[in-house]
Amino acid sequence: MRHLEQHRTDRIGWLRAAVLGANDGIVSTASLVLGVAAADATSHDILVAGVAGLVAGAMSMAAGEYVSVSSQSDTEQADLTRERAELAADKVAELDELSGIYIKRGLDPFLAKQVAEQLTAHDAFATHARDELGVSDTFSARPVQAAFASAAAFAVGAAMPLLTILIAPSAYLISVVAGTSLLFLAILGGLAAFAGGAKAPRSVMRVTFWGAMAMALTAAVGAMFGTVV
Repeated sequence: MRHLEQHRTDRIGWLRAAVLGANDGIVSTASLVLGVAAADATSHDILVAGVAGLVAGAMSMAAGEYVSVSSQSDTEQADLTRERAELAADKVAELDELSGIYIKRGLDPFLAKQVAEQLTAHDAFATHARDELGVSDTFSARPVQAAFASAAAFAVGAAMPLLTILIAPSAYLISVVAGTSLLFLAILGGLAAFAGGAKAPRSVMRVTFWGAMAMALTAAVGAMFGTVV
């Protein structure tokens, strides 16, 4: 009977983008809403500011992820092109280089040579890309996927404080938005920990603490600005 293990490393790319996007959506939108509300703005102005923050934040996340991951992808492609040329120019030297990598990982020289020869015979380029450069299909950069994931996750996260604005009484808007946003962050931290196989309490404490700090500081600035104006 074949034993199949479940690993979570293939989730790293999309999980990072989704968690980062949703976390930023909740924190930035809730902080913006609280800051505007603390400055004694009307409910309409608060909602408009929140919606504008959602759109701007989602586009910013998408653009930032796309540029960042595209740069990573460009670097990967440049390394792969150079590696392909080196393989074509000197296969013996590349074989020795691969053997040296396996020796450093703990194989004896004879076995390392055998492994290098067999893997090279199977797919030399893929072997060098994976073992020399650390590039594989699982961990390769995907700019478009990262951009869409970040934008969508941000929009979902930002929508939560906005929905709270629609149902919260005006007199308690600040406390309700702050409380529900911290609850949303705690849930997000728990889900992220579960998906990544990490410990939930640490993840929950991390996201709620920094979320609370961001909202408190923004609300304080809004209150000071409203007082001055």
